Formats: sequence, structure tokens, C-alpha cells
Amino acid sequence: MVTIDTPASLESFRRFVISSTCKSYAPRAYLEDFEVFAEREDSLGAIYVEAADKVTLKKIRDITFVNAKDILGIIYNSKSGNTSLKWRQIRKNSGKVTGEASANSLTNLSESGVLTLEWVENYLKKKSQETKTKETS
Repeated sequence: MVTIDTPASLESFRRFVISSTCKSYAPRAYLEDFEVFAEREDSLGAIYVEAADKVTLKKIRDITFVNAKDILGIIYNSKSGNTSLKWRQIRKNSGKVTGEASANSLTNLSESGVLTLEWVENYLKKKSQETKTKETS
């Protein structure tokens, strides 16, 4: 598990949630629409969008697609329980992602643009230094 605490755009986190859950079967129009988000019930690994304006569009498999505006936050929990992340609005479509992520989620976070290459490099440097410190003590 990796602790995540990084700034991220709303769109990058939206892409992360979709790629982690329903990219293979979501309608193309939903994938391309910046206002369409995925939600899922608590029992399956909760995904919840907190928004000032939200309308349910369609349920496909275990995902409910919603059209949402003025997003305040998004809660994402993986089915496995290994990833638990929150995106919180800081200003308009800019926010911060915090929580714990699995190795698989790290890949999706990187591909969707939530994590930058710089973040990954800094994380690897930090882990490398921790390993060296443990080996010398």
C-alpha cells in the first residue's frame, strides 16, 4: 500500500475511477463527457460523487453513471479493499487526492494523470533511501 497525498485535477481523477472500474464497457459518449462520473454501491467497494447537481443517467452492471456538476468531492474504494482514495475540491476543477493505493491502482493513477512521473520518481527515491537506512541499522 502506498500513501497518496497529491494535487490533481477533477478530470484526471474521473479518468482514474473509470479506468479502474468500467472502461471496457462504458459507452464511448460517457467516457468522453467531462460531466459523467461512475458510482457504485457500498457493498461492492463504494464510489460516491458529492456534487451540487447530480442526475442518474444509466446503470450498467454494477456501475451507475451520473451526470454531475459542481463536484465537491469523490470517494473511491476498490472492490478488493486495497485502495481507498478521496478527491476533494480546492478550487473549481482543481483538488487534492489523499488515501491509500495498491500497486494496481498506482498504475491507473499514473496513466490517468493523477500521479505525475515526477511524483513516482520522488516516491521511488524515498523508498530507496528508507531501504538503505534499514540495511545500515
